[in-house]
Amino acid sequence: MLVFGHPWIESEKFLKVYTIDDIKKTQPKDILLLEPLSVSIDIAKYCKANNLPFAVTINSVRDAVYVNAIGADYMLCQHEQAIIVQKVADDYMFDAKVLVVIEDEKSIDTLIRFGIDGVIFSHAIMQAR
Repeated sequence: MLVFGHPWIESEKFLKVYTIDDIKKTQPKDILLLEPLSVSIDIAKYCKANNLPFAVTINSVRDAVYVNAIGADYMLCQHEQAIIVQKVADDYMFDAKVLVVIEDEKSIDTLIRFGIDGVIFSHAIMQAR
């Protein structure tokens, strides 16, 4: 299981970006976090064309299919969606990893049972400056 944002584990930073100008203010190792594709498709295409690691927030299984097809590295979702999204990701061998946004580590026990790819603590998501 991937774990981002736990104090014991060194991990990349996830930075929320809203524009291509925001991307120019980030570091090469940062993972760019985009809003759902319906409002960030152009930024996602820019990330892919420039080999920038990026994640997209998803709200449905259909979003997950599109996010994987566009070439995202990660898709972030809530616990309730993650179970079905992970099943689809496994069945179709997605390259994008499913991450669940969590508040505390107690959630990890449940997510492990469902084979979720990983978690990201909410405090590990920053705004691009």
